[in-house]
Amino acid sequence: MRSANVSWVAVFATTFLILALGSTLCGQNPTAAPGSQAAPAATGQQPAGSAGAPANQTPPTGNETSSPTNQAPAGSSAVPDNGTNGNNGQSLGSGQEPPIAQEPTANDQGSMFVFRKQVEEVVLHATVMDEQRRPVPYLDRNAFTVYEDGVPQMITSFRREDVPVAMGIVIDNSGSMRDKRAEVNRAVMNLVRASNPQDEIFVVNFSQNYYLDQDFTSDANLLQASLRQVSTRGSTALYDAIVASAVHLNNNAHLDKKILLVVTDGQDNMSQLNLQEATRRLQQVNGPMLFTIGLSGNGLQATGRQALQGLADGTGGVAYFPDSLAQVNDITRTVAHDIRSQYIVAYKPRKQGGKPAYQSIKVEARAPGYGRLTVRTRTGFYQPENNR
Repeated sequence: MRSANVSWVAVFATTFLILALGSTLCGQNPTAAPGSQAAPAATGQQPAGSAGAPANQTPPTGNETSSPTNQAPAGSSAVPDNGTNGNNGQSLGSGQEPPIAQEPTANDQGSMFVFRKQVEEVVLHATVMDEQRRPVPYLDRNAFTVYEDGVPQMITSFRREDVPVAMGIVIDNSGSMRDKRAEVNRAVMNLVRASNPQDEIFVVNFSQNYYLDQDFTSDANLLQASLRQVSTRGSTALYDAIVASAVHLNNNAHLDKKILLVVTDGQDNMSQLNLQEATRRLQQVNGPMLFTIGLSGNGLQATGRQALQGLADGTGGVAYFPDSLAQVNDITRTVAHDIRSQYIVAYKPRKQGGKPAYQSIKVEARAPGYGRLTVRTRTGFYQPENNR
């Protein structure tokens, strides 16, 4: 009987050991101590709620974009830090809208190109030509009549003399100018040498951006160096470059008479300003006279020709469209002679009530011994705020 009991105990113990061993092999731990934690099964997934990333690293969300450290933000101009984009000059705009005022409003107190000071005189620079398009010198004050909005005005000052001018030379530097720049540079230097030695001249080269490569100077060597230091490339922000140059001329010139010479072989395809905006901003009282040279001749699209013609005509300047580069030298000499042979006629503008208004201008000249005379000057201006 005792043997039987021992046998049953042995069987029971053996069975218990087999069951315990089986449980262990199946990954169960029925004998884990209270307060201890079972290790997670090795399934290759992180446990629910686990960070699963290094302590100092934020997990990806799926919305990130990878960009180089030095990449410009979207929408910004990727211009080198020195602001030159390959040129040695100071950037006047770098693809942004020129620093010119928008249409004047009640809150528009920081505008740069809206004249708010009281203007005592409108100063006109006028070229008089006979029926053969030859300049007519030596007329006196009595030969001239000035009309503002069709009303005759009293001339307050008059003279004809070779006065120094402040001039901006604005040259297209886009890719299509590559084979033209050398000849253009020579022609521009001919203009400089034919001009008044006391003229103060700056140079702006432009493509999709515009750069002040030489500020006001009378030194022909500095001007020549600024024309040579560029490399042609890019598109054509013509209107932006012209208006930014006019602002620089207005804000920084020390001489009263202001001229812009613009040389391009194409029409605008990059400006933020349109033609109407550029025209208005050039037609401020006592603004610059604009001469343009369109190098593509008859190959220039009609819209491009009309734009250059309109910009020049509105300011009293001339638009030239040479058939070949060989003609540009003669054109620049003609421009220099024109600038040095003009009459200066001034009158006091009328105050206008109500909304801002454009004032049209017409100047006539008559003198014994001459036939029909033609006077070229600006066609009008927008009244300064304080004169309205």
